[in-house]
Amino acid sequence: MERYISGDPQVRKLDGGDVCIKPGHRPANPANLLPRSPSAEAAAAHGGTLVPEGTVALGNSALAKETTSPGSPRALRTNSASDHNRKASWECPLWAICVLRVALATVYFQEEFLDGERWRNRWVHSTNDSQFGHFRLSSGNFYGHKEKDKGLQTTQNSRFYAISARFKPFSNKGKTLIIQYTVKHEQKMDCGGGYIKLFPADVDQKNLNGKSQYYIMFGPDICGFDIKTVHVILHFKNQYHANKKSIRCKVDSFTHLYTLVLRPDLTYEVKIDGQSIESGSIEYDWQLTSLKKMEKASAEAEGWDQAAKDKSQDWEKHFLDASASKPSDWKGELDGDWQAAMPQNPPYQDGLKPEGIDKDVWLHQKMKNSYLTEYDLSEFENIGAVGLELWQVRSGTIFDNFLITDDEEYAENFGKATWGETKGPEKEMDAIQAKEEVKKAQEEDEDDMLMGRFSGRENSFKGFHRRNEF
Repeated sequence: MERYISGDPQVRKLDGGDVCIKPGHRPANPANLLPRSPSAEAAAAHGGTLVPEGTVALGNSALAKETTSPGSPRALRTNSASDHNRKASWECPLWAICVLRVALATVYFQEEFLDGERWRNRWVHSTNDSQFGHFRLSSGNFYGHKEKDKGLQTTQNSRFYAISARFKPFSNKGKTLIIQYTVKHEQKMDCGGGYIKLFPADVDQKNLNGKSQYYIMFGPDICGFDIKTVHVILHFKNQYHANKKSIRCKVDSFTHLYTLVLRPDLTYEVKIDGQSIESGSIEYDWQLTSLKKMEKASAEAEGWDQAAKDKSQDWEKHFLDASASKPSDWKGELDGDWQAAMPQNPPYQDGLKPEGIDKDVWLHQKMKNSYLTEYDLSEFENIGAVGLELWQVRSGTIFDNFLITDDEEYAENFGKATWGETKGPEKEMDAIQAKEEVKKAQEEDEDDMLMGRFSGRENSFKGFHRRNEF
């Protein structure tokens, strides 16, 4: 039987498997209300931020479900009336977490940096170049929550950065893929990247650099007045292909939530702060042809090939050897109709060919053999690492709340439970600091003015004495 780990005696697991919280009590960490596996226990030792593939990722108040019965107190939904009677004293208020035994999502990777410096055990700095910049864990100069808003922050100006984290490899073939994270350009970015990359599982983390192969590059890139864009670059048939549409990124100094959704029907969506800013067809917006269409074209080509073969056979009837004669022992009743043999070289002129024989037929056949075993647009065979490989002129960017999953609803609720909870307090703290800075500047100006007045009076006093001396 699965057990729910919360470290909170006020949280109960019912016989039916549902979870409820005693009225008036708020759990210290709702996200810990998860069904755990042995591998998840190991992740919990590192702050509970990594969720292994296949884990039922439930438990956050934004991710849970609650029900109320008409004409009765707010009660926990259970699997039987007896469960409800036995647990009547554990009725749940509106915000209560009541988790049904349903697997909502597969979470391949999730990182919130809630375990202090233990992040260094999971993330690997590249040593490919001694001049690479270093990351530190920080929530910045202003934040919504000092601990929850801590993320990887760039620390050195005019440097390349390369760092990555590995997870259990998976393929998104036939599945939706969601990549999500938050980025905060606290330094008011002038030129530099804020994007992330998804790598194959065999990426060399210690030698990660700009030439390392990646599957997806996604996120904001800012440089000067011209470049303020969200990159969405996909690796397909050994080449990198960028979205042909221009997607504008955020340019202020606050934390923003970036989400990329790639669906198996070859549609995509880009969201910023939970709002869709671009969507459409991957084929159309990347100007690429899917392997599904190639397969259809190849099947049609196979039909053309058969038709051409039939036509060529009809044509060959015109080149029967006229000098040939029926053998004397040929018996039509037993051997059937006699037909003259073909000459060794069909007598059509140079530059001419029988109708229906076309070299393009063989090209289509070649396409069928070589391409159909590959993964289609936005499908990747061996995803196994996520990383930051970028350049920044002015450092200070903070990356946090990484998520890779196959469930759009889970990603949306995770964004609300992380960035959604701290975005307001972050702006409030920034506004308070701004007021304090204005007040301080005014006080300094007043001090300067007072000092200037006193300095002027002193000079006048000295001048008065000098005039009296004469």
